[in-house]
Amino acid sequence: MITVLTGGTGGAKFVDGLRQVIAPEELTIIVNTGDDLLWWGLYVSPDIDSITYVLSGMLSKERGWGVKGDTFFCLQHMGQLGQPTWFHAGDRDLAVHILRSKLLAEGKTLSEVTTEIADKLGVKARILPMSNSRVETRVGTPLGELSFEEYFVQRWYQDPVESIRFAGAADAEPAPGVIDAIVNADVVLLAPSNPITSIGPILAVPGVREALHKTRGRIAAVSPIVAGEAVAGPAGILMASQGLPVSVAGVAQAYHDFLDMLIVDVRDTEAADELRKSGLRVQVAKTVMRTMEDKAELASAVLSAVRGQSAAAADHA
Repeated sequence: MITVLTGGTGGAKFVDGLRQVIAPEELTIIVNTGDDLLWWGLYVSPDIDSITYVLSGMLSKERGWGVKGDTFFCLQHMGQLGQPTWFHAGDRDLAVHILRSKLLAEGKTLSEVTTEIADKLGVKARILPMSNSRVETRVGTPLGELSFEEYFVQRWYQDPVESIRFAGAADAEPAPGVIDAIVNADVVLLAPSNPITSIGPILAVPGVREALHKTRGRIAAVSPIVAGEAVAGPAGILMASQGLPVSVAGVAQAYHDFLDMLIVDVRDTEAADELRKSGLRVQVAKTVMRTMEDKAELASAVLSAVRGQSAAAADHA
């Protein structure tokens, strides 16, 4: 079994690659829910939606989020009615939010709802929210605290970042199946997601980091930083705000206590040589995913590298 920790558009692209090279039944995906929000009274889970859409073949490849071919008539009309429209939910996307909100109101957990929606959309892989408890990523700025979606989508991550916190994390519990999926995995992969606000909330849920220490599988992460810059989004800004170098070394530092291998881009070959001096296994590959072929090639390269390391460790033992 392969378990993936993921969030954001980079994570969805990586999962898109994995689904091309392994059977979906072998794949368990633990998804960040720190970005979840109430929008027009509906419960929206952006990262769960992106993973569900990519695994069902529905994801808009042009936008990297939402449903391909979607329309936005409701958004337009809500704007005419004086409602906020900065979160661009399409009409087909809204149907999922409506159903999720309905099922939650009936007393089902986020895990149960996620499974039900995934089943209805034909998804064979297992999708797990990191927690059924509400955990919200809060970004401290000179304007005050913002939710992650306010910071990222509404304000285009232009505000200086003074702090990051995961409200509710200390009292949260991992969703059913999360710990088992990590501990019993053959391979655990951290997608090329923002280490601070996509993977960080998952690691903040009590028990998750400890499970990563206990897992019998090898743990590999794909760096979202290439040649000192984020491939997309505010990962670099947020890493710097937390005192991490905006580099592959900073990614390794974020995961230092459990990471077995880091996969970095070919443009970071020299940085990889430096990192190896610390004892970390570092693999170089083409990590920027622009095409379906890029995604599949990266997924194959990561799995090959991790499985090769596992085989070498077994031979050494």
